[in-house]
Formats: sequence, structure tokens, C-alpha cells
Amino acid sequence: MSLALDASPQSAPADADDGVWLECIACGATFAPFDDVRYTCDDCDGLLEVRYADPPGWNEFDGEGVWRYSAALPFEEDEARSASDDGDAAGAWFSLPEGHTPLHEVPRLREGTGVNRLRVKHEGMNPTGSFKDRGMTVGVRVARKLGVDRLACASTGNTSAALAAYGARAGMETLVLLPAGKVAAGKVAQASLHDARILEVDGNFDDCLDIVQELAAREEAYLLNSLNPFRLEGQKTIGFEILERFHADYGTYPDRIVLPVGNAGNTAALFKAFRELVAAGALAVDEVPKLTGVQAAGAAPFVEAIADGADEVRRWPDVETRATAIRIGNPVNAPKALPGVRETGGTAVAVEDDEIVDAQRALASEGIGVEPASAASLAGLRRLRDDGVVGADEDVVCLTTGHLLKDPDAAFAAGDDPEPVANSVDAVLDLLG
Repeated sequence: MSLALDASPQSAPADADDGVWLECIACGATFAPFDDVRYTCDDCDGLLEVRYADPPGWNEFDGEGVWRYSAALPFEEDEARSASDDGDAAGAWFSLPEGHTPLHEVPRLREGTGVNRLRVKHEGMNPTGSFKDRGMTVGVRVARKLGVDRLACASTGNTSAALAAYGARAGMETLVLLPAGKVAAGKVAQASLHDARILEVDGNFDDCLDIVQELAAREEAYLLNSLNPFRLEGQKTIGFEILERFHADYGTYPDRIVLPVGNAGNTAALFKAFRELVAAGALAVDEVPKLTGVQAAGAAPFVEAIADGADEVRRWPDVETRATAIRIGNPVNAPKALPGVRETGGTAVAVEDDEIVDAQRALASEGIGVEPASAASLAGLRRLRDDGVVGADEDVVCLTTGHLLKDPDAAFAAGDDPEPVANSVDAVLDLLG
């Protein structure tokens, strides 16, 4: 199966369901989308993608949020809203709703970075505070369609919060595995309040994912990490929204999208969105933005693979960064994301934690509150401008993936301490000078 931008559209195979099927990106084997639970290829264990016989163009989208793009999702919105066994249509749809997040203008940051245009796509404005909600509204609907009973994920925090909320919306049991002591308290609190069962594993995120994959293989749970191809279908709507809004404002598309890389799901998802638009004739190949990934220097296996020209990512057994959401040493979507960076003419860069904190403060100065991992995108843009990789004539979108309140301890550390003052107006005025 080709992941090239200009790959020709395919005819639906015999096992397609209403023009939708699963296809292995490694060997090209195809599978019916909803006849059985599968996450990887039955033949070679390669990653799967959801494929469409007729990818839609811009004029086939209607409404707001993720489900505006239902024509590009595994089932139309009407089907997604269809009644569940108990007749509860809202429960069958499992939307909170999500998507339709802001694409902020940031004039001071634009001036500071020296690019032609700069916008910030703030995914922290989703219902649980991160982009993960986009994938969950689709993934949980698929889980119900497949008839599974228990949802599960490994998480650095945001996936667990989203899965717990959407699992609660669906009335389904949810199980989350977290690396002990490595997840921000705000994210654990979200999963806890939504009544997920939380297990803290004596290991890192990649160890947690290994366990969840084994549970899924034993049919003990339905895996909803981004290894699940349906998760990425929801996440690709970020790409649709960026292009639509940017074009509406400027009559053109951004030259580059800079985004944090953890498990590389968003990089893979945006690349898939662009390929589908090209296949539909809605986007020219030379209009596709350069996908530019950013990792923390202490957790940068994807950057290493790009720099080395490697086809595979070498697993880093020990990773460390204060940007907990991207503290991942084995990005499972690398086989989809590496071609995404290369085919679009993008790159990948690693930044230090202090650069991330500086970028977090800079975004806050524009009123945009993000967790540390989100600020990696701006930190990466700054580094690439300094290195001469990004030109002054470029139109750039930075993707911020999670809200400030996801990691309040990091926010306190990056911000200024409160000042004590006596209980009087005069004392306040004295401090104000």
C-alpha cells in the first residue's frame, strides 16, 4: 500500500462495507472494517488504515466539529446518531461535542518568530482539554458497533482522561494503565472522576502499552490507543479544520504545520487527511503543508529516525522530560508518520525542556494556556527559525494539543509566585509602586 501523497484512489475490495475497509500499510492486505476486532494486519502485523473508495471534497462537509466531516469518517453522522439497543440516540452517538477549536491569531508571537503568518490551533479547548476527544468520539462509537464490553488504554494522561469521559458517556467499563508517578495530577483526576479503573504500572508508558496490547490480544479489552486505526480517523479532522479556516481567512493554505510528537498519531492523522483531500481533487500536492514534528530532547526517537533517514524508529528504553504528554520512547505510529514528514517536505527537531517552558510562557502572554507538551510546537518553530530551516516568508500553524489545566504543577513552576501583602489598600498600593 502506498503512503505517497499522489497515490491513485483505489477501488473498494470485496470485503469493503459501504465503500469503507481496513488496509495494511505494509503488505496491502484488506479487511472488512466491522466484522471483527483487529488493530494490526492478520497477515504481517503491520499497521492498519481506514480506507475509502470515494474520499470527499470540501463541498461534502457540513455542520461543526468532528462530525462536520462525517463524510470522511467510517460512518455518516446519521448512522453515528442511530439508536442504540436501548433506543438512546444520544448515547449511541457519544459526542460531547468535540472539535471546532480556535485557530488563534498571535501577532506578538508572529513578530517574535519572524514568519509571514502565524496561527495557533488550540486543541486544549476540546471537552476534556486535549485533542484526544476527537479520536474517542469515533473510536468509542466503533467499539459499540463491534459489541465490546470493556475499553482500555495506556496513557501519559490525556488519553486516559478522554477515554474515561467518552466511556462514561457510552456507559461502558473503562480501564486505564498509567506509568506510576509519571502522570500529571490533573489528568489522573479526570479519569478518576469519570469512574475509570486506574492501574499504576511500575514502568514507563511504553511498558503500559505493551500490557494493554496483550490484554487486547486476549480479548479482555478493546484498545483505544492510537494504534487503533479508528482513533486516527477522528484526529485527522484537525487537518481539515486547519486548512478550511486558514483558507477562509487568507485564500491560501499554510506552508507548514508544526506539532508535538509523542506516539506520532497526529502526524499520521494529518498526513492521512491531506492524502484524502489530494485524492478527492480538493487539494493540490503543492498545497500540502510541510508536517514538522517536535519532540523533547529527552524523548526524541522520532527525531533520531528522521535525522538518520531510517525507515523504523529505534525504541528508547529510558525517556525523561517535564513535557509528560510526549514522554514516549516508542511511537507506535512512526510507520505512518515518518512518510508523512518526508512526503510533505517537512522535518523534525528536538528541543530542551527550558525551551519548552519559555514557549509555554510566550503562549500564555497571548492568553493561550497550554500544558508543556503543547508548547513544544512553538519551541520547535523558534529553533527551526534560528537554524534557518523555516523561512521568513512562510505561513505557519503551531498545533497545541492540551490545556494549561492538564498540568497545574507545571503551570505553577513556569509562572510567578503569589506575593504576600497586608490586609490594606495602602499595602497593596505600596507593592504596586
